[in-house]
Amino acid sequence: MRFLLVFCTVGLFAAQAIAAADTSEPRFESYAVSAEAAATNAPVHIVGKRSREYATELRTAAKRPPNFAGHYILASWGCGASCVMSAAIDTKTGVVVWLPFTVCCFPPEVSEPLEFKLGSRLLIVRGSRNEKGAGTAVLNGRCFS
Repeated sequence: MRFLLVFCTVGLFAAQAIAAADTSEPRFESYAVSAEAAATNAPVHIVGKRSREYATELRTAAKRPPNFAGHYILASWGCGASCVMSAAIDTKTGVVVWLPFTVCCFPPEVSEPLEFKLGSRLLIVRGSRNEKGAGTAVLNGRCFS
C-alpha cells in the first residue's frame, strides 16, 4: 500500500509539469472523471508524522464533500506568508496523498494558487513550487480517477 501511494505521488507529479509559456493550458474537460459522491466519507487515515502534525486540518477537511477528481477532497491551508500546502483525501478509503510541494509567491491577480474541479483530475498550480522558480504547472493526476 505504501509503495502504491509513493508510486502514485511520484507518477502524479513527475514529468507532468508543463510551463505556462508553452501553448495554451489543457482543459479540465480533457481529464474528465465521473463524480462519485458517497453517503458518508470514510474516516481519514492519520498515518505518519506529517499527517499527525496536520491532523486537525485533515480531519476538518475530511468532513467536506468531494471537490476534486470525482471522489477526493483537495484540502489546502497556509504554511507561511503567501504559502499553501495541500493534501488529497480519498473519500472512499480515507487515504491521504500529500502534494509533494508547497506553493508560494503566486501572482497578485491569482486568488487561489490551485485550480481544480470535482469532475476532472487536472490540477493547475500557479506560483513557485517549494519556493523555486515561478509560473504555472499543469498536473495530470493519474492516480486520481
